Amino acid sequence: MPARPGSSQRVAIVGASSLLGKELKQVLEDRNFPATDFVLLDESHAVGTLTEAAGEPTFIHPLNEDSFEGARFAFFAGNSETAAANWQAGIRAGASVIDLTGGVPAESGAFSWIPSLDALLPAPSAAIPLGASKPASAGQRRPLYRSPGSALIMAATLTAALRELNPARVAIVFYPPVSEAGQPGVYELETQTTNLLSFRGIERTVFDAQVAFNLLTGYGSECRRNLREIRERLARDLGSYLGGRAALPAIQFVQAPVFYGYAFGAYAEFAGPPDTARIEAAFTAAGMKLAKKGDGPPDNVTAAGESEIQVAQVERDPSIANGCWIWGVADNLRLAATNAVRIAEELLVIPA
Repeated sequence: MPARPGSSQRVAIVGASSLLGKELKQVLEDRNFPATDFVLLDESHAVGTLTEAAGEPTFIHPLNEDSFEGARFAFFAGNSETAAANWQAGIRAGASVIDLTGGVPAESGAFSWIPSLDALLPAPSAAIPLGASKPASAGQRRPLYRSPGSALIMAATLTAALRELNPARVAIVFYPPVSEAGQPGVYELETQTTNLLSFRGIERTVFDAQVAFNLLTGYGSECRRNLREIRERLARDLGSYLGGRAALPAIQFVQAPVFYGYAFGAYAEFAGPPDTARIEAAFTAAGMKLAKKGDGPPDNVTAAGESEIQVAQVERDPSIANGCWIWGVADNLRLAATNAVRIAEELLVIPA
């Protein structure tokens, strides 16, 4: 039977053993989310693993039809296939489902939501159905939400921050870390680095390409991930989220040989010489953390463990008088997990 609204704050995390699932649990604890208990769920390979939640020892349980019984929230943080196959079970149990994997299909009516941008974009602006032409009401609770990945959060935040400044064009180059492919991606970069330094052959199981000591604009033909498809999906989802409320930027991806931390370089051009102080103020208003003068630009290391997008001081282009450059970076796991938890926090105060 579905739980009555407000009768339980049980939280179920599907994909609890994944990098994102572990980070999600940590963020829930760090933000003192009012959960009565946690149910950690995963595929068979992780079932029975001893871990802890809210300071108490617990085990990872198998995922089945009854896994969401009594849950107020069901987070999907593992792989997209598991989310696609099981999100309806969460809905049937009466939980608010929050998908971090992108596995819930667009036709499901899932709402993509970045709560930190609600005040920056024209109302109503809270939750936008994928594929919808206009946003839905901010104060309405719905059963199914999509919490975007780090790249979409960064692109949407940058676009929303620049919106009032009316840039003539914006282009963003993203540098994703291998952890976007999960623990297998981290392992492959680690082993490739070690083997190359030892003059041994390298594994290409995940990316079907040499990632270590390299920059890639595409993966090998046997790779399940495709940078072109990732770029096209981001452009499509960003357009759906913005719903015409801001102009879309041009987007490119370059795979970087880093484990964690999602970086981007952006170029913005205006009708006249850019007011860098005003641009930086807009970034701060959008919730970004601006580097102080003299501190140097942020990097993957300084962003680790931070929930905000870190941005450097804006630099004027030396050749184009109306152009400027923006450098930013975020802890990819922390940023994505924090947004999902913020959705749940918002839902706690929305009447059923």
